[in-house]
Amino acid sequence: MLAPVLTLLTATLLTGTLLSVPDPAGDARGDGGYVLPRRPAMSEAAFDLRSFQAGPAGDGMRFTVGLERLDNPWQAPSGFSANVTDIFVGGSVGGERELADLRLNTGGPGWTYHLRVTGFGSQLTRVAEAGDEPTPLEDPRVRVEGNRLVIDAAVPPGQYAYWVTSSVYSPLTPAGVLRPVTAPGLAVLQAGRAGAPVPVDVLAPAGDVTPFTRGTLAPVGRARDNRALTLAGLGGLGLLAVVVATVRSRRPPA
Repeated sequence: MLAPVLTLLTATLLTGTLLSVPDPAGDARGDGGYVLPRRPAMSEAAFDLRSFQAGPAGDGMRFTVGLERLDNPWQAPSGFSANVTDIFVGGSVGGERELADLRLNTGGPGWTYHLRVTGFGSQLTRVAEAGDEPTPLEDPRVRVEGNRLVIDAAVPPGQYAYWVTSSVYSPLTPAGVLRPVTAPGLAVLQAGRAGAPVPVDVLAPAGDVTPFTRGTLAPVGRARDNRALTLAGLGGLGLLAVVVATVRSRRPPA
C-alpha cells in the first residue's frame, strides 16, 4: 500500500510547479533609447517579451516565451528569425553570474543552464561553477504556437530562478546576436553609450531600466534545493512503514 504513495511523494518533491510571469508591452528599446536596425526592416514588437512560463514536462522542463509578434526577416524555416531568446536557469548553489555574452550579470546567485533559441537552431549548455567552460547538452526542441515559443529542454524538473532576455538576431556575427554600438547606421543596433547591454528587452517589471543602466538583471522565480525535502519525506514514509510492519507482526493469528 505504501509503494504508490512513496512513488507519488518522490515525484511531487522532485518536480516543480508551473511558474507564470507577465512582461509589460512596448518596452523593447533597452533603456528607452535603443534604435533598431532598419536593414532588414524589423518591428519592435518582434522583440517585445510578453510572458514567460516554466514547468516540468516529463523528465525535463518546458519553457514558453510569449512575444508581441513573431517576424521572419531572415526567412528561417522555423517561421521566426528577428529575435534571439536567452533563458538562464539557476539552481540554489554555484553557477555563473555573467549572463554569457549579453553584458549583463545576475547580481547574486548564478545560473547553471543556458538556453539560446534562434530561428535557425537552438542550444543548451551547462556550467557547474563560475568560470567553468560551458558543457553542451542535448539541443532543446522548439515549436511555434501563435506568437509563443514552446521550448522543451533537458533541464531536470525542479524550481529554479530564471533570467530571460530578447536580443536582435544577426547571421553576420559569430554568436548570432547583434551588439549595440553608438554610431548610427542602417544595419546596426544603436545605443546611447558604449558597452551597453546586448538585449533590447528583458523579463522585468514595468518601468525598470536598471538592467540597462547598471548591467544587473534580477531573476524571476525562486531556486529551491529539493534534496533535503525529498530525503525528509522519504524518511518519514520509511518510519511509517516500520510502524505498520511492527503492528502487523504483533497481531494474533486469525
